[in-house]
Amino acid sequence: MIWDCAIIGGGPAGLNAALVLGRSRRTAALIDNDQPRNRVTLVSHGYLTRDGVRPEQFRNLAYEEIGRYSTVRRFRATALEVSPSRGAFRVITSMREEVWARTLILATGLHETLPRIPGVEPLYGKSIFNCVYCDGYELQDRPLFVLSEQPGLYHFVKTVHHWSRDLIVLTNGKPVLTSVEKEKLRVKGVPVVEEPIHSFRGDEGRLTEVVFHSGAFVQRTGGFIVPHWSQKAPFAAQLGCQPDGAGGIAVDELGRTSVKGVYAAGDTARFGPSQLIIAAGQGSKAAMAVNADLIDEEF
Repeated sequence: MIWDCAIIGGGPAGLNAALVLGRSRRTAALIDNDQPRNRVTLVSHGYLTRDGVRPEQFRNLAYEEIGRYSTVRRFRATALEVSPSRGAFRVITSMREEVWARTLILATGLHETLPRIPGVEPLYGKSIFNCVYCDGYELQDRPLFVLSEQPGLYHFVKTVHHWSRDLIVLTNGKPVLTSVEKEKLRVKGVPVVEEPIHSFRGDEGRLTEVVFHSGAFVQRTGGFIVPHWSQKAPFAAQLGCQPDGAGGIAVDELGRTSVKGVYAAGDTARFGPSQLIIAAGQGSKAAMAVNADLIDEEF
């Protein structure tokens, strides 16, 4: 069987693309390994009618709705290889299945690499986060930290400062702030600590202290980290999709890439605000583009 579309990735972009394609009377193969990036967090925010939804609850609801459309099938597997072949796209999965499709939506998302600091992973998604628009409300006015080892920290600090004035800025020994930026933060009463961090301490996911290599520590109850972002899968580059120069894939307003028949949605397409509602909308647009382009071929 040659599917109308193969969707790689079962996050909100891929799920919503599958829903729209099902409603468009298209056959769609959704390849999903059940490893969404937001699985480490307890709840997700910012999605109208689903504010505070648990990630597993969101996925269960999504698959319940997608299951109403008989032309959509879920493949519980990881896509291992993707290649153009005989006028279509061939996807080989970890279950050794071959999925052939006329078009392809890449919705594999991003991989986030946290700073290598002991204690950070048990706290991540519970009291340490990366998205202030997702989790800032719950941490408002609490003693927080902002940590980044990358340029752009000053802008992020300004944003987090809107939610809490009780803020400390950490660079883990990296010189990522200019003297002008540090002076502006000093005037605002925001201390900057450039000493390397030894560890984070906490209990049952709740941060209590940030410990520095000197032995000094500061008590905090939460914070925000800027991870290093990279593409979770190499398929766009392997297929020859033009990058956008910022780590994402160059796409038009509907998610079409530079390669005919290949589309991208969600965090895969553009680095930016990572919210369920944004990714789902991009998945919807990519599905509409797939259907429109197939109609043009068939009409």
